[in-house]
Amino acid sequence: MKRGKKLIAVLLSVLFALTMPGCGKEDADTKLVLTTGFKKDEVFRIESMSCTLPEVMVYLTNTQDQYESVYGKEIWKTGLNDITLEESVKETVLAELAQIKTMNLLARQHGVELDEAEQKMVREAAGAYFETLNQAERETMQVTEETIFQLYAEFALANKVYEFIIKDINPEISDDEARTITVQDILIKTFSMDGAGKRLEYDEEEKQEAKRKAQEILELARQEDSDFEDLLITYSEGEKKTRSFGKGEMEPAFEEAAFNLETGEISDIVEAGDGYHIIRCISTFNREETDANKVKIVEKRREEVFGQEYDAFVKTLARSLNDELWETVSFIENEEVATKDFFDIYNQYFG
Repeated sequence: MKRGKKLIAVLLSVLFALTMPGCGKEDADTKLVLTTGFKKDEVFRIESMSCTLPEVMVYLTNTQDQYESVYGKEIWKTGLNDITLEESVKETVLAELAQIKTMNLLARQHGVELDEAEQKMVREAAGAYFETLNQAERETMQVTEETIFQLYAEFALANKVYEFIIKDINPEISDDEARTITVQDILIKTFSMDGAGKRLEYDEEEKQEAKRKAQEILELARQEDSDFEDLLITYSEGEKKTRSFGKGEMEPAFEEAAFNLETGEISDIVEAGDGYHIIRCISTFNREETDANKVKIVEKRREEVFGQEYDAFVKTLARSLNDELWETVSFIENEEVATKDFFDIYNQYFG
């Protein structure tokens, strides 16, 4: 679901979840600490950073109501492998909050703080969101305006320390490295799906038949009066459309064949992933898309640099989870509780 635009995009792309004791596999490189007890409503602690139950409930309830506003309440009957969707959302919320608290510790290490103008914006955003809450929502989530202020302040500071760490990362990206090409491809599959949606790979005889069919289509495609798009619509068992991509975005065999084509040229049969492909190059270079891809590559490099520092920092931290309290956390089942604007309001001020 939607979150603060830059920060959550970074957190999800680098996938640096901070695992808690009692919540998934232990990280042998992370310090564990025996605590003498948690404060009231304290869900977890990372060094000096603490997360309380009201903070968790703001994230969890907003996420719950975002899902329900799009998919309806029936969505929670969906299972993900061996866990329910509700349990999966809980784990995601725990990871997001742990990451933000960790990034606030990282900000302290770098001496990064919110300035007066930023603090003022945080205060205004917190007031705006708190005003949207009815009495039932405030009481059920046990939140005050100060709770919201703290959450927004930590979110904003996490964004700021990310920008601080990557501020000098501006690699030069060549046109060749960022080159984006546009192709069409006819796919003849080498698998089928059973009634339960399980993929069944073809046996050798079936694969040979699929390859023979692909060979016949290739011969048609190379005839002088051939219309590749008509063949695509008639025969392809994959997506019947053009696609644009850069290096590193497709399977190696498909990508290598595609990038070696000239405009208008048709490839030999390429075996990759789902079956046999016949690729036609529409364009070997698109200035606008290549420039856009340069921006994506630079951002990816920045995320990698940030990720390396973040990952090393996480391994130095002592953290603990209040298992007993965490087990009691669940969705709020109350028709009067339907708040879902927490992240949208943050984006209005800091987006």
